[in-house]
Amino acid sequence: MDTAAAVFCRATLYSDDALYILAHLPPQAITAAAGVLAEIGTPFSALIADKDEITLLLPQEYWDEFAGRLPDHRASGDYRLITFDLPLEPDLIGFLVLVSQILADAGVSILALSSFERDHILVSAAQFQTAWDALRAAQTGLASQ
Repeated sequence: MDTAAAVFCRATLYSDDALYILAHLPPQAITAAAGVLAEIGTPFSALIADKDEITLLLPQEYWDEFAGRLPDHRASGDYRLITFDLPLEPDLIGFLVLVSQILADAGVSILALSSFERDHILVSAAQFQTAWDALRAAQTGLASQ
């Protein structure tokens, strides 16, 4: 099995240049949130439901159009996406620990999301270039070891 550092070095960093909004909704708003995602059909969005809340992630360009349909929402915005664009094995240990440490050392706060095969992070737009540069430098540094 590959180590987290080896996989990280092979990962292509991807970003789509879009700004994202993260919205908090009450649990009963799941149908409204799912309806919004179904309508926009964007390549990157997320819906997370737990016992206490619904979290909806969508491109900022859609927020004004759909915010009125989302009851009792709170929103936080201007996030940028960084995807580690390679399939990750489900038994890979420490990948997000490594990413988190690199960005913590650079003073960058992250929101981590994982899909079936890929990990993604959201960073504030103001910290995006710092995050990108830190990740690229870490890949270069680890690859030369």
